[in-house]
Amino acid sequence: MKPLNLVLYQPEIPQNTGNMMRTCVATNTIMHLIEPLGFSLDENSIKRSGANYVNNCKYIKYKNWEEFLSKNKGKMYFLTRYGQHNIYDVNVTDPDEDYYFVLGKESTGIPKEILQQNLDTCIRLPMTDKVRALNVSNCAAIIIYEALRQQGFPNLCEYEPDNFKGKDFLLK
Repeated sequence: MKPLNLVLYQPEIPQNTGNMMRTCVATNTIMHLIEPLGFSLDENSIKRSGANYVNNCKYIKYKNWEEFLSKNKGKMYFLTRYGQHNIYDVNVTDPDEDYYFVLGKESTGIPKEILQQNLDTCIRLPMTDKVRALNVSNCAAIIIYEALRQQGFPNLCEYEPDNFKGKDFLLK
């Protein structure tokens, strides 16, 4: 089973990236960071929002979108409020496929030129007409966990591990 891939296109807010790094560690997901970044990866805010799990996050940085594309092949889904497809219609059950979930920068999202080239894989979360978009780190967690649900949550703990408080913590 191949790990999932979370792609952040020019992220701007270190707290969001730190939070998504924590999600990546919790789900064995690989993070891909497309530069420029709006912060330094050694900032305290990354570490604080990542809750000291950042060191366990497997991430790869790329100078630009073209470098990322040249080094990664697989099925790419672009999370955007303009998507014409629902994220729950996505099928990511093939264990031999590389799946990439691309999220844009907080201020402007993924560039329109990239989205126009990938209309069939532009997806959105259903929501009311009162909100433009959810926080990018929430979107990342939702799509990663939906993909993992489809795959049966491979290699994840179903219960609280014994190295923390353990499965029977509430029974004691």
